[in-house]
Amino acid sequence: MDELIKKLEAEIAALDTEFRVELPREILRAREYGDLSENAEYHAAKDRQAWVNARLSQLKGRLREISMIDMSTIPKDRVGLGSKVTVLDTKKDERITYKLVTSEDVDVAKGLISTASPIGRGLLGKKVGDEIKINIPGGAREMEIVELLTIHQLAAGS
Repeated sequence: MDELIKKLEAEIAALDTEFRVELPREILRAREYGDLSENAEYHAAKDRQAWVNARLSQLKGRLREISMIDMSTIPKDRVGLGSKVTVLDTKKDERITYKLVTSEDVDVAKGLISTASPIGRGLLGKKVGDEIKINIPGGAREMEIVELLTIHQLAAGS
């Protein structure tokens, strides 16, 4: 969680500098070119300024949400945010390991899935031995949870 917070703070700092220092300079320089109605540089800088401002608002909101996550509310014996879960796809007889992460850290190729994804939602609150059926865009998947390490166990080095 700390790593994600640092990542968001770094992006916020970079965009804040762009918004408060670099873009005002670009806009001022573009204004010097004259007629603003046909000034492509001015309009591009203003468009970028609006995008950066919106992104800053979005990132600051996300940072507030993540900072408010109470680790004590994440289950110690069931799948929750930060859990590493190994499931057995019962139809394919194949083991797959997932780690449930926030949307900013998703990397499906590495098995990092969001708690808001169909599989992530289907796994939340389950424990070893539970069998689940998850409807995904490609059809239904039937899985059994065979291994689980919660965020608490991972933090403790288990």
